[in-house]
Amino acid sequence: MEKFAFILHPLVVDDFAKKFPAMRFVPGTWLEAAMRHVKPFKASHITGIKSPYAQAEGWFVAVPLTAKQMITLPEEYVIDKIVEAGQVAQELGAKIVGLGAFTSVVGDAGISIAKKLSIAVTSGNSYTVATALQGTDEAMKCLGKDIREAKVAIIGATGSIGAACTKILAPKAKQITLVARHKAPLEELAHTIAPIVSGGVTTSSDVKASLKDADVVLTVTSAVDCLIEPADLKAGAVVCDVARPRNVSKAVSAARKDVLVIEGGVIRVPGANVDFGLNFGFPPHMSYACMAETIILALEHRYENFTLGRHLTIEQIKTIAALADKHNFQLAGFRNFERPVTEEEIATVRSVVKQELVVRHA
Repeated sequence: MEKFAFILHPLVVDDFAKKFPAMRFVPGTWLEAAMRHVKPFKASHITGIKSPYAQAEGWFVAVPLTAKQMITLPEEYVIDKIVEAGQVAQELGAKIVGLGAFTSVVGDAGISIAKKLSIAVTSGNSYTVATALQGTDEAMKCLGKDIREAKVAIIGATGSIGAACTKILAPKAKQITLVARHKAPLEELAHTIAPIVSGGVTTSSDVKASLKDADVVLTVTSAVDCLIEPADLKAGAVVCDVARPRNVSKAVSAARKDVLVIEGGVIRVPGANVDFGLNFGFPPHMSYACMAETIILALEHRYENFTLGRHLTIEQIKTIAALADKHNFQLAGFRNFERPVTEEEIATVRSVVKQELVVRHA
């Protein structure tokens, strides 16, 4: 039996209150202050994972800090908290631990954490990239769209996930707009891919302006607030939101029936009786891709530091995608805000795309 653990944390204070119902009566500011004094703890035991080649069990280990606290509290303090969670994983018997949500963003993206633990560490970002691109490609095919004719906007392009997505999409997309806050790394990335993007590359720090003409949007920032609102998107657009917390406002799904918004990296985990022991908003058997990467490496008995730091390689992404196929991990259809995207919703967006094509060729 292979053994793994995955570190998670509440994105907002309300998530902590869900785990401890009595806390829902405590004012949010008080609860957030109190959370700083809670030690990382085992949140659940994960059982029933079985591929054709191996079986695995694992644990969710919680760091009781919100996304906002992960960013605003002193970096050394936050890293120490994450290391404590890794030590809990070690004591439980895990041989590899995954870094979830903002635990993979703090500091040097896991490198320092790995040095302080005696078990392997991965951020899960390689499989997140692989599945985000796979999901986007399948969504476009459902709408009858061709990436070779598409204008693509990548929000958060200079982050580790965004840069990897950019490099893989560069030889495929017609045009690419790279969006990030800091100009120098943005221009450097644009210069790197410009020779292989057929219709050219542009850069911007203005999210909303970059979305107006985008046929495809990948959003992968570490922002704690929503960046994309209903009025920002082009009719018929495909939006893949990989970020946690989400970059796309929930209002988009309610107000814009003419765009297809999907969550990046929702995976069906193999095994007839998979039980995560914790409700994180997904149906049974499903996990985020970052969680799945940790499980895949355990099943493959690859107890090694895999995805760390801010530079992902294409080789890493291809390797984890191949191992996922080997162990029967599958993309779990399209989901949007904890619910399946229906065929009726896809058909509505498809009709908009068809009308757009008719006008374009008239």
